[in-house]
Amino acid sequence: MSRAIATSLALFSMVPAGLGAQTLEQRVGAVGTGTIHLSFAAAPGVCVERGTHFGNDGDSEDWENDCANQPVRVALQVRDRRVVGIRTYVGGRWRSGTRATDLGTVRPQDAAPYFMKLASGNAELSGDPMMPATLADSVIIWPSLLRIARSTSLPEERRRTAVFWLGQAAGSAAGGALDSIAGDSLGNREIRKQAIFALAQRSNNEGVPVLIRIARTSPDHELRKTALFWLGQSQDPRALDLFEEILR
Repeated sequence: MSRAIATSLALFSMVPAGLGAQTLEQRVGAVGTGTIHLSFAAAPGVCVERGTHFGNDGDSEDWENDCANQPVRVALQVRDRRVVGIRTYVGGRWRSGTRATDLGTVRPQDAAPYFMKLASGNAELSGDPMMPATLADSVIIWPSLLRIARSTSLPEERRRTAVFWLGQAAGSAAGGALDSIAGDSLGNREIRKQAIFALAQRSNNEGVPVLIRIARTSPDHELRKTALFWLGQSQDPRALDLFEEILR
């Protein structure tokens, strides 16, 4: 090995790892104003038969329907290096000839945290930044959704949306998070009612025991009424037992 090559290798080894690598946030921030496209792997089963544009029906000006490889596709509107709008699609393809900076395919493990950070800090953002994160493959986002749902600094609509996505998350941990929101006596009533609704939408009626407890013990009349309403929609035998108990 020549002395020049050895010196070059030695200098290269002194460069901190990842110095040349940019985060997704940095790559987006490098675009001053315009549209950014990026894609990442969708969780299994997100797109089965056809591409989906979340928010509007049919094709759009920068996307057309075709669900061959079913990635999640996100279009970001950037103004003065700040993301001001977001549109989410599944499947399909970007239209040729559209004026956009295409970041290509990114790791879902990079995309989901980025979108959750947008949701946590950009109250005026148009569109739902949490949606693409919920569609990403091999990520766990319910702790971030819980933080957003509890954040009094964010608009109520953003917090309600976070509760909705919590209700769609799989696993007992997400159900426990909804229970904690519904049972928070100091929390916003509308957010707590949204948590009750989300519990009612849990698969296999797994939210029924919590709804029964709320209907029986909550000191808030509105929350008890909301829980009873959704129990009535569940057609669960445990709910029928509660109604018989109340009527007697």
